[in-house]
Amino acid sequence: MTTTPNSPVGTGSSAVRGARRALARSIDRVTSSALGPYQTAVVRIGFSFTWLVFLLREWPHRHELYGPDGPWSWDLARQLTDGNGAFTVLMWSDGGFWFECVYAAALLAAALLLLGWRTRTLSVLFMVGVLSLQNRSIFMGDGGDNVIHLMSLYLVLTRCGQVWSLDARRRRRRRERLGPGEAAEDPGGDGTGIALWAVLGLALATATVLDRLSLGWALFFWGLWTGHALWWGVRRYARVAAEEGAAGGRAGREAATVLDMIANLAHNAALLVIMAEVCLIYATAGWYKIQGSRWQDGTAAYYPLNLDYFSPWPVLSDLVGGSGTLVMLATYGTVIIQVAFPFTLLNRRVKNVLLGVMMLEHLAFAVALGLPFFSLAMIAADAVFLPTGFLRRVGGLAGRLIGRGLVRARGEDEGRGSAAPDRTLVR
Repeated sequence: MTTTPNSPVGTGSSAVRGARRALARSIDRVTSSALGPYQTAVVRIGFSFTWLVFLLREWPHRHELYGPDGPWSWDLARQLTDGNGAFTVLMWSDGGFWFECVYAAALLAAALLLLGWRTRTLSVLFMVGVLSLQNRSIFMGDGGDNVIHLMSLYLVLTRCGQVWSLDARRRRRRRERLGPGEAAEDPGGDGTGIALWAVLGLALATATVLDRLSLGWALFFWGLWTGHALWWGVRRYARVAAEEGAAGGRAGREAATVLDMIANLAHNAALLVIMAEVCLIYATAGWYKIQGSRWQDGTAAYYPLNLDYFSPWPVLSDLVGGSGTLVMLATYGTVIIQVAFPFTLLNRRVKNVLLGVMMLEHLAFAVALGLPFFSLAMIAADAVFLPTGFLRRVGGLAGRLIGRGLVRARGEDEGRGSAAPDRTLVR
């Protein structure tokens, strides 16, 4: 039986081949590269900055929030974590020195993740710090803390240091020194990374021997640690085998490629989950608000503006709360934005406009209601939807401003250094 291009059979075969090619291209895209490098970088920067600023802001009150002086005592926290299996290293000891070490480590991890130093390792330590403090006193948090809690888990699976990080700068300098191919294949010479991996392995082994980890968390942490070791070992073996001309060089490179594909898949899956999580947050918040009578009659925004707890600027609260029009616009506008946002993803231009409106709304909440950390967390979550072109322009502008500042500071230093000889010559 013969077919012509216009026959039903031929048309069906072409459609099947087209679908297969599209599927093959999609699979190749999600396995060959880590998508959204700028989006994951801005999420990393946003959440680490929010958590860092929060910990610094609450430094004088840390003992009451998460430490031994809190109303939620260590014994109560121990009973709760034993029941729900929540992870927190603060339950390993009730001593004040241990608490100070954990709090300081959480601060350091947030700062280093913000800078993008060893992001694969620091994302894990950042997660440990977030979970340890928040699960120690779960009644101290709000919606922003819940978002940070979730995102700290997702960031572990992302390759969030591809751009705007010290890791990216180190890779760039390595490529300039060794060449693109040599730098990509050779993981050797990274003494800092190896030392960090060994120290954390020793700490993990100690915690396991002392039975400080549940079975699930032990498997999780050992899986991450072993995965890092496997990635380094395979790349190192491929490099050595290629230099010696051994037959295993090709197999080693193929194994390294497979590991990179798995890492890309994990990254892209985590990025998709982050985007879905943001949509879920807004959708559930919006649809729950619709069911409330105060949101239906347009007066819901009035009540928090008249609570002392949410009125850091009483004059501003009275100004907004005293206008029925502004209250109605704030109430209905919040519901419309939250319900509509997931659907705007179908249109890029509408999505970008609504995204800007949402970020401005969170800034307004930060000022009017005194919720800076909640607003920062939500803005960091929203940033995953920012267009790549916009983020690259913002990054380029920030780089130029920082570069000009460094050049100006260097010029002032050189000017001060050359001033003394000039005065000597005048004399």
